[in-house]
Amino acid sequence: MVATTLAAPLKAYAATPETIDIWPGRAPGAPGKMPVRKIEQRSDDPAFNDRWITGVDRPTLSVRRPANPNGAAVMLIPGGGYGFLSWDNEGEEQARWLNGRGVTCFILTYRLPGEGWANRASVPLSDAQRAMRLIRANAAAFGVDASRISVMGFSAGGHLAGSLATRHAEPSYTPVDAADRLSARPDLVALIYPVISMVAPFTHVRSRDALLGAGSIEEQQRIASIEHGVGADMPPAFLVHASDDGLVPITNSLALYQAMLAAQRPVELHAFDQGGHGFGVRLPKTVPASAWPELLIAYMRRTGMMEV
Repeated sequence: MVATTLAAPLKAYAATPETIDIWPGRAPGAPGKMPVRKIEQRSDDPAFNDRWITGVDRPTLSVRRPANPNGAAVMLIPGGGYGFLSWDNEGEEQARWLNGRGVTCFILTYRLPGEGWANRASVPLSDAQRAMRLIRANAAAFGVDASRISVMGFSAGGHLAGSLATRHAEPSYTPVDAADRLSARPDLVALIYPVISMVAPFTHVRSRDALLGAGSIEEQQRIASIEHGVGADMPPAFLVHASDDGLVPITNSLALYQAMLAAQRPVELHAFDQGGHGFGVRLPKTVPASAWPELLIAYMRRTGMMEV
């Protein structure tokens, strides 16, 4: 049974029982004029809800609990080129199918680097590190196993998830409380059509410039490139990409796959010939890339993140 009482330090930050403030008070590096939250409906299709979030003034974790929790947890990181958050397609819809398999989900609303925050390049990483530590610090309250917390990111959210996997120990903010003494390392990382490199010819320029600024130098780009950060403590990685992705080339996932092999880290890559970009779990079963959710569950079981 999942406990409903939040353990310290999270108790102090609960905005509602299911929405958790990541930071006490304002997030670090707040601009003089705070961003104003905006939720834009982007779809006319009644079958799908497509809300895009901008103006993130308050980073949060939105908790989505399964009816029959199995102890596994996933922090979901929506994409949007670091310019918006694709909330439904890469957040809520992912939580629903994972909940159906017993996985407790936490959808991360992270700050967008171009909205006036100081140290823009580290702002999303700070939110992701802090969020992972809060989940781990309060694992018992959420009814999850602190050693089975995965992170899954999509597109630019995949870049943030990959950055958390490679830079989890990097100091990106001043510690706030006891939770910040815990590891921010995810136990598994799943990257779906991810942005990986910020320096290679195939980089997604819009994501790079939104994160680093239009005038970034090569050293900044290299630090932000996930394939250059793979080390001995890199968690197991699951990669999904389509060859016909016309927005973020599949060479991004191939670059990380090769880096993982070179570092002798566990990795699984699923490269599909059809799927495009931004497909989430919306593809018809006739499209090859629609198979990825069940492949992920199988990988989570093989790596001990889910019970067999």
